[in-house]
Amino acid sequence: MRKYFGTDGIRGRVGEGAITPEFILKLGWAAGKVFKDQGKKILIGKDTRISGYMFESALESGIVAAGVDVRLVGPMPTPAIAYLTRTFRASAGIVISASHNPHTDNGFKFFSSEGTKLSDELEELIEYYLDQPLEVVESSLIGRAKRIDDAAGRYIEYCKGTFPIGLKLVGLKIVVDCADGATYHVAPRVFNELGADVIPLGVTPDGFNINEHSGATKPELMQAKVLSEKADIGIALDGDGDRLILVDKFGNVRDGDDILFIIATHLMKTGRFSGGVVGTLMSNFGLELAFSKEGIGFSRAAVGDRYVNEKLTQHGWSLGGEPSGHIVCRSITTTGDGIVAALQVLQAMVEEEKGLDELLAGLTKFPQKLKNIRVKKRFEPTEVPALQKAIAVANEKLNGLGRVLLRASGTEPLIRVMVEGRDSTVVDELITYLAGEVDKVVDLDD
Repeated sequence: MRKYFGTDGIRGRVGEGAITPEFILKLGWAAGKVFKDQGKKILIGKDTRISGYMFESALESGIVAAGVDVRLVGPMPTPAIAYLTRTFRASAGIVISASHNPHTDNGFKFFSSEGTKLSDELEELIEYYLDQPLEVVESSLIGRAKRIDDAAGRYIEYCKGTFPIGLKLVGLKIVVDCADGATYHVAPRVFNELGADVIPLGVTPDGFNINEHSGATKPELMQAKVLSEKADIGIALDGDGDRLILVDKFGNVRDGDDILFIIATHLMKTGRFSGGVVGTLMSNFGLELAFSKEGIGFSRAAVGDRYVNEKLTQHGWSLGGEPSGHIVCRSITTTGDGIVAALQVLQAMVEEEKGLDELLAGLTKFPQKLKNIRVKKRFEPTEVPALQKAIAVANEKLNGLGRVLLRASGTEPLIRVMVEGRDSTVVDELITYLAGEVDKVVDLDD
């Protein structure tokens, strides 16, 4: 049982709990102790939120105190850190980011030397050192810190390299929404340098506006821009660039399930697909049915891209993701990458000469509703007798023609309630009922 790490690193409100300079200095030292034997270099990147400067300095101090060198890349997408950690042969990479959360939060994601999320064992070892006294190595052994000035250019060329040589985006008008986050200086350049007419949004970060009015979790601005500019597609990334949501030319939002369907079926048509696709417990049942009709295997993992990756490894498959927009193309990269996934979709559009709506003709989704309920104290809803009874009532009402899911968020103080079924009226009725039952439990707990 981990004390500090959740499903995607350590995350919380700045100044509270573990998200303080004092704790993060100790976190850097603990990471240095764990990775020291694997090499003397740890790479640090961050998104654009104001607290990143403070935590970058604290992490750096802790790591060099353990006798390990630091390489600083500044604001860069999370998947870029995974890539750069590999190419610089660093022993680990750390991203200072709270992903899609507001600027009031921050967090810390870790990558191994192979660019993958850490194992539970390594996270537990870091937590072990967090509870030990901090001991600074002697002066001659203190680590050194240097900045990598060409990190953005390296990652841009890497992303472009995942798109077929000779294929161009000329003639495509693309709205690219960077959420005023870590992709603001790289994503528009990638698509522009491949030939697209790029209309950028969310590219003026000020430390406070990350994810505020734009990006993958707030695509309304992008929808309006796609329609007003008569663009072919809208590409929305979240604050750290590992999440992708699309908008078609008609202004319809297309989520991670849609993206998985487009990529998998295109690979199948072009003879480049093998195995199956990994989704999560949140993946729409319509996606599962569509893959079945196409002869594509499908498996569900727990929510979280690390669990998607684990399931991909287990099956030996290369494509997986979540409805939220984390898409993992394991044949290309080691973690969820919004820019790389977008390029896979654009490749399908160009090679098949079709729009998003046409590429999705074979996918019919079930009506699905999701409601988030904020709580003061995290709890597991399926272990509460009153909610067990409510779930049973809902499943009886669905009569085998839908799904109910209640779970605690691994990154925020939320209980997520999901209902899916063939009948949208029944779905609406049950989401209201279940949310009300969760509210009762929360009120009693207060």
